[in-house]
Amino acid sequence: MLRKVGYVILLTLSFALVLLEAQVAPPLPSGDSKNGKNVKLPPCKSCRVLVESFEAGVRKTERNKHDGGDAAWEEERLGSYKTSELRLVEIQESLCNDVTRGSSQCHNLAEDSEQILENWWFKHQNEEPDLFKFLCIGELKVCCPDHHFGPNCDPCSDCHGNGQCKGNGTRKGNGKCLCDPGYAGDGCTECALQYYEAFRDETKILCSPCHAACANSTGCRGPGPRSCNACAKGYAAVSGGEGGGCLDVNECLEMRNACQRNQFCVNNEGSFTCLECDRSCNGCSGDGPDLCDSCADGYELRDGLCTDTSGEKREQYVTMTRYLTYLGLCIATCVIFQSSTWIASLVGLAVALYISVSEYWLAGSSSKDQSPTIPDHLINELRGK
Repeated sequence: MLRKVGYVILLTLSFALVLLEAQVAPPLPSGDSKNGKNVKLPPCKSCRVLVESFEAGVRKTERNKHDGGDAAWEEERLGSYKTSELRLVEIQESLCNDVTRGSSQCHNLAEDSEQILENWWFKHQNEEPDLFKFLCIGELKVCCPDHHFGPNCDPCSDCHGNGQCKGNGTRKGNGKCLCDPGYAGDGCTECALQYYEAFRDETKILCSPCHAACANSTGCRGPGPRSCNACAKGYAAVSGGEGGGCLDVNECLEMRNACQRNQFCVNNEGSFTCLECDRSCNGCSGDGPDLCDSCADGYELRDGLCTDTSGEKREQYVTMTRYLTYLGLCIATCVIFQSSTWIASLVGLAVALYISVSEYWLAGSSSKDQSPTIPDHLINELRGK
């Protein structure tokens, strides 16, 4: 009977496990999209990645077969291995495995280009050793030589070293110049707004940024704030006619109540900053306890500085509390004395001993500058804060 019950339980558990596996959510992706393996690269970039992986395989097989990758040694000792099918197979086995970004696309392209790679390996690598030029530019036609662009690999515009050709090296783009910051014009031979011409000769131009005092929409004629065509916010034109330039405005003097209460103003180039006063101050004109308009609660003006007096008040509070405690003990002793002289004597002796020991300990602590302290939160409670 027990054996039958065990069989029933075992079958029930097995059926439950089957149902549980059927209801489990499918496994999440391995994270290839996160680490870049499934990233879609532009056609030319993808082909370049494939070529770089192939060339890495060539170098790897050189290291595997002889020390240092010496081509002359390889020709002399290994004979036809340099262009052998065995070596090609070894390269293809690891092709794209070293790629982290666009790995899936690289594998697909390698599979589609397998015949072209074999054709180059066996027939064309001696006459055309540049695999990128043979594969990406000549066969797949997804790239162009450097400084060329578009479907027909037309020459790029001359950007005079101050920009990049749009579509350079690819079958896309329009070949026009994408100028570097500070440069403008079709050939990047002019200075952009907010830049001035610092140097120019027959082949090169150098553009430098205008001073911060110059308004963004007007630019400048040269370096420094005196060359601004108009002044930016936070600067004012200097009187004296054209060419007077721009001068920083001291907002701390010009503006009334530039900062909030318990802050002080610091002038910056073209702006200002509000900083918090020292905690000992109730309003201030600068940083530090010596520049307070008045002292905050718990501080007193001494020798031109707002000084913390909470320690002194704490000591006064301790002394007052101690004496009140002594008084309470004495009163309690007197009350007990009315009912029992003997008990009152014992209590009085204990009180006297307690007072003597306490005062002796306090005297010793004072000599060592170790006065008993009361936590700040208790002081604040006594003040009603």
